Amino acid sequence: MLAPTRELAVQVSEAVYKYGRVLDAQVPAPFATLAREAIVRADLVDCIVALPPQLFFTTGIPVCLWFLDANKKSAGERDRSGETLFIDARKLGEMQTRTLRVLTDDNITQISETYHNWRNKKPKTEYEDVAGFCKSASIDEIATHDFVLTPGRYVGAAAVEDDGEPIDEKLTRLRTELLAEFDEADRLEQIIRERLQGLIGG
Repeated sequence: MLAPTRELAVQVSEAVYKYGRVLDAQVPAPFATLAREAIVRADLVDCIVALPPQLFFTTGIPVCLWFLDANKKSAGERDRSGETLFIDARKLGEMQTRTLRVLTDDNITQISETYHNWRNKKPKTEYEDVAGFCKSASIDEIATHDFVLTPGRYVGAAAVEDDGEPIDEKLTRLRTELLAEFDEADRLEQIIRERLQGLIGG
């Protein structure tokens, strides 16, 4: 039980916050939904951050950070009652090796400042929802998603910048480029076949 003035941060696997899995067991879906509903309706969930996969040496599974707060209107903080911040950081990080991804200092700052700007009464920068990255959702909105706590459900897709090229012209251009790639592939294949034949014949 979280004390009335306490905060808690926990790391959970994707299976827990999406499917209710605990270790190798599966909690029946209705019970998992009820458990999520209980902590959301109790207004304990302050922020959820979905992290990218491959952050650990021993496993490649993605994890999520849950920040729970029993008092969402502490001194120095704005009143966040009935709100939860979702941050989808799954696309952040850089591959350090073939199997290990690392969050850069800029990535960590981006996540941290987003949370604190949303949470604090006097933020460094005014918080705004960013499509594809962060979204402040109400309890009612979370309820419409059956209390699933996956950030991707709420943040949506990142806005795509309009390059000004009419769609018909873009399709024609892409078709021409694709056919040219096919022709080039055929040309290279013929060269490879001839060289292989030369090796075999030699």
